[in-house]
Amino acid sequence: MIQLALSGAAQPGSSHSDNPQRGAKTYLRTASSDLDTDAEGDDFELLDQSELNQLDPAGSRGESWKEEALHTYLDCLPQRGAGVPPTPPPHPPPVLLSLCPRYRYYQNVCTQSYSYVWWDWERWEREIDWMALSGINLALAFLGQELVWQRVYLSLGLNQSEIDAYFTGPAFLAWNRLGNLHGWAGPLPRSWHLKQLYLQYRVVERMRSLGMLTVLPAFAGHVPPGVLRVFPRVNATRLGGWSHFDCTYSCSYLLDPEDPMFQVIGTLFLKELIKEFGTDHIYSADTFNEMSPLSSDPAYLSRVSNAVFRSMTGADPEALWLMQGWLFQHQPDFWQPAQVRALLHGVPLGRMIVLDLFAESKPVYPWTESFYGQPFIWCMLHNFGGNHGLFGTVESLNRGPFEARRFPNSTMVGTGLAPEGIEQNDVVYELMNELGWRHEPLDLPAWVSRYAQRRYGAANAAASSAWLLLLRSPYNCTGVCVNHNRSPLVRRPSLHMDTQLWYNASDVYEAWRLLLSAGAALGSSLTYRYDLVDVTRQAVQQLVADYYLSIRGAFQSRALPELLTAGGVLVYDLLPELDSLLSSHRLFLLGRWLESARAAATSDREAELYEMNARNQLTLWGPSGNILDYANKQLGGLVLDYYGVRWSLFVSLLVESLNSGSPFHQEHFNQAVFQVERGFIYNKKRYPTAPVGDTLEISRKLFLKYYPGAMKRSRAGPA
Repeated sequence: MIQLALSGAAQPGSSHSDNPQRGAKTYLRTASSDLDTDAEGDDFELLDQSELNQLDPAGSRGESWKEEALHTYLDCLPQRGAGVPPTPPPHPPPVLLSLCPRYRYYQNVCTQSYSYVWWDWERWEREIDWMALSGINLALAFLGQELVWQRVYLSLGLNQSEIDAYFTGPAFLAWNRLGNLHGWAGPLPRSWHLKQLYLQYRVVERMRSLGMLTVLPAFAGHVPPGVLRVFPRVNATRLGGWSHFDCTYSCSYLLDPEDPMFQVIGTLFLKELIKEFGTDHIYSADTFNEMSPLSSDPAYLSRVSNAVFRSMTGADPEALWLMQGWLFQHQPDFWQPAQVRALLHGVPLGRMIVLDLFAESKPVYPWTESFYGQPFIWCMLHNFGGNHGLFGTVESLNRGPFEARRFPNSTMVGTGLAPEGIEQNDVVYELMNELGWRHEPLDLPAWVSRYAQRRYGAANAAASSAWLLLLRSPYNCTGVCVNHNRSPLVRRPSLHMDTQLWYNASDVYEAWRLLLSAGAALGSSLTYRYDLVDVTRQAVQQLVADYYLSIRGAFQSRALPELLTAGGVLVYDLLPELDSLLSSHRLFLLGRWLESARAAATSDREAELYEMNARNQLTLWGPSGNILDYANKQLGGLVLDYYGVRWSLFVSLLVESLNSGSPFHQEHFNQAVFQVERGFIYNKKRYPTAPVGDTLEISRKLFLKYYPGAMKRSRAGPA
């Protein structure tokens, strides 16, 4: 049981993500955090301040009390997006609220690189406090592991140069840990290892002090090439390349599960890790993340998972394996029922928890008979690469966890948030968090109206109406929804880009109008200003698609004046205006991302390496655009100097093609634009770290200029 006591109003400016002050004055005390995979739930007790030190159970007081107590608690939570939580009403008598069921998981192995990579302790502390206040009780603690791995490799006989050549740069460590990459954007400086180690001490201590179970990394079977030099008889095989990378930076070595070195390395690493950080007995390992196994033989797959698990129990007999289930839905042709069952049954039932990572769109539990008896956590993945873009699957979220609990012989033991990147689309994370407290689905329209009031600190009819529109449109993707934000705005231009939306574009334009109309009443709310930027940004993203269609149509019909008009508006007005809008809010600044990378360095040379990592991840994602624009962001500075320059070159070459009568060659454009993209990564331009301009004024200017035409074009339905 974790007890929480609320003491009056939250402090002004206490946003979780935007203000260094701590959030709501909320006190937490852990009464029990026993690891019990059979438990159906976890209890949180809300206590009045005068009863803070009482540990006796409050008892049941009826559902109406619980409902009001829950709303009181939620109203006090700090809002992501730089908001001011409202003053809560008087507290009801103490009540007992239960999580449904046992675990509330948070994080994705990729979040470590897309969002957390440059964080200092102050930012980590705010995140952990938000996690505790949101009821999170199970989370990854992955920092500092490279220093432990370095010790292990040195003890085995590898030299420092072999180790340095293996680790990637900081922004790509998530995929080094998964066995997907090695070497790219490295090496890791010694100072990085030490700083991450000390951060891990504090992160683990803070999480545990607030009743959370920490998940430490374990050995998945991948080894550096240096292991083969030291142990030439070791049985290791190279896997294939990953995601458009060749073997220069990919094709990792995987130990045979029956080779003795598998247990030697795995157990040695985990013993060192436990010695350093202690343990809550839960460990994460993913052997085949987006990589095909060497054999589809069920016996082989079972041996692999058994070897991973035995390397854990060799260091900790109580070990529980937490594994991402992404591989099963990512490569369904390989992972047929026999292969899935074999991998899962290589571990004793109940000693593994599978994260059904993308359950809101592609749940795995229904076609694997609830993971063939292994416990699983129903997760919302939602975000890929930390992309910006309004998106959600609210109907699926509101239905999915409850269906999973009712599934025949369900082994579901929790719900989870597993985004690749955070600091976007707060509403879906608030919804998913609240569903963890619920025994049945919510009335979504009523919920989002209350959300708007809670988020802005006051009821406002226009804001509530705006959120109802957003809830039914961009936040209500149905069916199989995989949103990587493939808007033409953030993609390398071509004549064959898809502009289809899953929602009616006019709903976003109307929500924009409604939010703007609430400016006089809500303009002092930091979360309102964040949301106004985000909704305006989405409207402009839609406008970019409209102008792209005009550009393409004009080129294909050889209408040069129309091409010049549409291209000129896009390149010289719309994109610069969007850049100005984004530059008016600190959470949409490229400079903030780049300076946080440089701030992690201890020398100019390190700062240059880290900045290169930060720029490359947002853009080329690899040396040659291997995963081009996967981690795209809409940030002030990036829109103008990266996306804008690409679009300018594209329009110029189309105009040149019409003028000369020669065909447009996409390959020639790709070669030319690659130089632009690569040049952005290595230029030295510094970007503002503080906002410039007034969000309301800039949004209003854009609205007056573009709204009438946008609504006219969108009345026919989805773009």
